[in-house]
Amino acid sequence: MKKKYIFLVIAILLSVGVYFLLFHKDKSLKYIPENADVMVLVDVKKATRQYISSFLTHPLKWFEDSGKDKNKISLSDSGLKTPDFLQIFHLKNTRFSEWYTIVEIEDQTKFSAFLKNRRFVNNGKNQFKNNQFFIKIDGGKCIVGTSDFHFKSIGKPLAQNFRNKVLNADSFMGDGLGSVSFISELRTRNFSIDLKDDEIEMKNEQNSSDFSALISDLNKKTQFLNAELDSENIKKISSVFKENSADSASVNHLKMSANLAEVNDTIISYGYDDNFNEIEKVSYQKIVQPDYEILLESSNPNKTLEYFQRKKWMNAQNQFTAIPFQPNLVSSDKNQITVKTTRKPVKLIETKHQNYIFIKNDPLFFSLFKILENQFSEDIEYLFYGNKNQDYTVKIKFKKEKYPLILR
Repeated sequence: MKKKYIFLVIAILLSVGVYFLLFHKDKSLKYIPENADVMVLVDVKKATRQYISSFLTHPLKWFEDSGKDKNKISLSDSGLKTPDFLQIFHLKNTRFSEWYTIVEIEDQTKFSAFLKNRRFVNNGKNQFKNNQFFIKIDGGKCIVGTSDFHFKSIGKPLAQNFRNKVLNADSFMGDGLGSVSFISELRTRNFSIDLKDDEIEMKNEQNSSDFSALISDLNKKTQFLNAELDSENIKKISSVFKENSADSASVNHLKMSANLAEVNDTIISYGYDDNFNEIEKVSYQKIVQPDYEILLESSNPNKTLEYFQRKKWMNAQNQFTAIPFQPNLVSSDKNQITVKTTRKPVKLIETKHQNYIFIKNDPLFFSLFKILENQFSEDIEYLFYGNKNQDYTVKIKFKKEKYPLILR
């Protein structure tokens, strides 16, 4: 009988340990500042459970050496406290690429060794940087950002009461692995994040729209990019990039198709010969340029063209200079305005009467934007944004591989 009691006590202790290790969570969101306009939450313990489940169902992974560089100090040994909810935020009136998170420091000695191991350079005033991230140490906290421009602008935490609700993860998250919340004075819109075997999907609550047929059709097209947006979606996407011009331009509808091509770029420089005569030197380099066609429908095309000229997006030669890839030509016919590259025409696909942006994987895209040139980006098959009525979906589809995303 005593053995049974011993086993029972051990089972209870193990159950309690597993509960606190994998299920019990501190849901308070004390590091989201009052001047944040976008917040991303990741349920770390749910991600851990999903990782363990995937790891156990893929025995081949058990025998692989996951640490390619054994000299690198892992995040688990970095001296940082692992939060139950990773809180990432974007500040109002800052660039779209600037994101921050705040993590507690448990062991300063370990954290200093981690920074040195990961080649962070000390800029003074407790600030560090490497090729990808910027870090500021503030007492027992570590502020991590993709930029250091606005470390001083991070405001005090949001009040503990948020629209008569306690500010915790339950106010922003559903059953997903994470969430994205757009915070404004009027309301907060929450979108769940789900991590599947080979895709990441973000959608708003009570989303009933199915975009699978549209995605399948778009994926069969040869173009690198296809898009179709109404005025409301143009306005929303413009606001993300801090360019609220949709109303002023009077654009009601947009269609776009694009391809990428590698072309020769001529470089002309000047030097001197032995007799100090100036000579012209011509060299060539390969660059990536898009070929595209954009069709804009406007209720007042003259007003739209005047707006482009006033914003200096269009020059006297009818070139749309707001797009840095030249040459192109702007033309108008009735209620339509076309912006088209002159090098190689791209055919617009048929009108779908839906709101979407679809970008296919193309190695040349990563050459165009070096910051995206990494293994994670190269494994992407396509990116999709879709909207129907009040339903919004963003999907990142990855190439199928031996292991699901969480194990890669």
